[in-house]
Amino acid sequence: MDKIIHGRVWKFPENVDTDQIIPAEYLVTGDAKELGRHAFERARPEFVGRVQEGDIIVAGRNFGCGSSREHAPRALIGAGISCVVASSFARIFYRNSINIGLPVVECDVEANEGDELEINFGEGKVKNISSDKEYKFPPLPEFILNLINEGGLVSYVKKRLKDE
Repeated sequence: MDKIIHGRVWKFPENVDTDQIIPAEYLVTGDAKELGRHAFERARPEFVGRVQEGDIIVAGRNFGCGSSREHAPRALIGAGISCVVASSFARIFYRNSINIGLPVVECDVEANEGDELEINFGEGKVKNISSDKEYKFPPLPEFILNLINEGGLVSYVKKRLKDE
């Protein structure tokens, strides 16, 4: 992952729960691509057909509330989402996202569906290119960036053990 990403916005409200992200009947697989084919299937049926690799979700408070399964952030990765920016996250969703390599940024960002964002993880900045507004968040620590770059915690640890 680059320290700077660009993507098109998908706008979501507050309290998006993990069952909205990936319906329970698809929890029989851990395959990200398969899960991604069903992301927001009921909440936003048009999502899967229109989402593009590198798109960014912008949401309100408490994104990812609900179950503690890693399937929800895995489905977002499988759908092509490069980052989720939200006012706040459910704690377990936040941790699961980092652990499997999905960047998450806690920041209040004004954006409309389809706006173009630039996120600089190293500097802690989100720029809405469409409105020319900029927002700040605490920069992601180098260790977290390394975890994300490696594809998550398991891949990170496997690589480190292999290198020893």
